[in-house]
Amino acid sequence: MRAEGRTLMSYAPDIKVLDCTLRDGGLVNDFFFTDEFVKALYHANIRAGVDYMEFGYKASKELFDVNKFGKWKFCNDKDIREIVGDNKTDMKISVMADVGRCDFKKDILNKKDSPIDLIRIATYINTIPAAIEMIEDCTKKGYETTVNIMAISKSNEEDINAALELLCKSSVGTIYLVDSYGSLYPEQVGSLAQRYLEVANKYGKRVGIHAHNNQQLAFANTIESVIRGVCYLDATVSGMGRGCGNCPSEILLGFLKNPKYNINPLLQFIENHIIPLRESGVVWGYDIPYLLTGILNQHPKTAIQFEKEQRKDYNNFYLELLDNF
Repeated sequence: MRAEGRTLMSYAPDIKVLDCTLRDGGLVNDFFFTDEFVKALYHANIRAGVDYMEFGYKASKELFDVNKFGKWKFCNDKDIREIVGDNKTDMKISVMADVGRCDFKKDILNKKDSPIDLIRIATYINTIPAAIEMIEDCTKKGYETTVNIMAISKSNEEDINAALELLCKSSVGTIYLVDSYGSLYPEQVGSLAQRYLEVANKYGKRVGIHAHNNQQLAFANTIESVIRGVCYLDATVSGMGRGCGNCPSEILLGFLKNPKYNINPLLQFIENHIIPLRESGVVWGYDIPYLLTGILNQHPKTAIQFEKEQRKDYNNFYLELLDNF
C-alpha cells in the first residue's frame, strides 16, 4: 500500500536527504580523507540542498587504535568545527554511534557544546535495550536521534515487530530500515517499510531507509520506500561505501522533485574529488563477489577478503559461500 497520494512524480516536502559519504565511505579507506576533500564535500552538500551531512563515527578510542584510522572514525568535536565553524547553514551535522563501540557518556558532549545536531545510533536487533539507553542519553543532552536496525534481512517478523514497538516507545525521532547485506528486493522493502510506518505512525515517529547496492537495487529500494511514505533517505556521492556501496546521492537528487535539491554541485565534486580518489586506488562499487553475498543474504566480509586477495574465480567463491550457507 502506497502513502496516500504519493507517486513517483510527487513533491514530498517531508523528505530529508542525509549524506553519509564520509561515514560509509570511510569504511573503504579507513577514514583517511584529506581536509580538502571533507571541506569540498561539506560545501557541495550545502549547495546541493542536502539536509544532513554525516561526518563519521563516534568510535571508542579504547577499542580502536587512533593510529590506524583517520580522524573521522572518532569525530572529535574540534575536528568537525575546523570544517564547519559554527555551521550557520540550513544543513545539519550528524555522526553515527555503534552500540558497544562508543563511549557515549564521555565522548558525546551536551548539544550546547557541540557542532553536531543529530546522533545516529546503530544497533543489531539483539542489542535494542542498549540502543535505547544511548538514545535516551543523547536526547537528554539535546540531540536529535535516529536508530538504524542493522541486518534486518536476517530477522524474523516477530523480532522486528517487538523491536519496533520498543524503539517507538523511546524518545528516538526516526527509525531506519537498513538493508545491510543488499539482499532485499523492492517488493520486500515495500512490505517492511509499510510495517515500520504502521508502528511509527502510531507513536508519531518517522522512518528512514539505508540501502546497499549488492544487487544494484539501492536506488530502486530507496524510491520504493519513498512511495510508501519513508522520508529520511541515506545516500553517498558516487555510491561510495563499504564493498558495493550505497544509493548514489546524484541519482537520488536527480529523482526527487523538491526544487531545493540540485545535482550540479555533486557533479562538480565528483569531477574534482571522487575521480582522483578512485584513481589513487580507493575501490568501491558493484562487483560480482558483492552480488553473490547479496543474493545469499550474507555479510560482505568474505567478498571484501576475496577482493583483497585479487581473486577472479567467481564460481569457486560462489560454491564456497554455498558451503557456508
